Amino acid sequence: MLISICGNSGSGKSFLANKLTNTIDNSLHLDIDVIAHQILTLKIVQDELVEKFGMEIMENGTVSRKKLGKIVFNSKSKMDILKNITWKYMEEKIDGVINDNPKKIIILDYILLPETKYFMESSIKILLNPPDEERKNRIIARDQISEEDYLLRNQARYDYNENDFDFIIYNVSDRVIKRIINRIK
Repeated sequence: MLISICGNSGSGKSFLANKLTNTIDNSLHLDIDVIAHQILTLKIVQDELVEKFGMEIMENGTVSRKKLGKIVFNSKSKMDILKNITWKYMEEKIDGVINDNPKKIIILDYILLPETKYFMESSIKILLNPPDEERKNRIIARDQISEEDYLLRNQARYDYNENDFDFIIYNVSDRVIKRIINRIK
């Protein structure tokens, strides 16, 4: 079984995924952002990114996510280039985890899940949508960035169709977690 958790940066996706993983037996949290970070270390990916975005994205022999972020968060077309370069490698890794754990409940956590095959394959689809001010405060504190950097990042926010989700959550609570668990049973 797949469970998709979506929401913009700072919405609490990993928090909810960890809560569910700690509550649901035989479950596994798959943070797709972690996979994306791993993919950025592949030489073939680094070479393609340098070809498209230039050497300025490199720092100490690796792709600087901060430098790359400043480029792609400003432009949908550049974000699409990044996705086109990295997604095939990410998908291969995600497929591997899913195939290696056929009896587990896999909780996927990713902003862009609605654009993937995994979203349609999910038995439960959850959208986290806390107030913008709350998200802003979380991101600034978590990533230790300025409000200006937050506003830049927020330009890349994803517009979800709420009709695609089984749950729309504005505030994670024990009651909400129980509702999700009851849906699994």
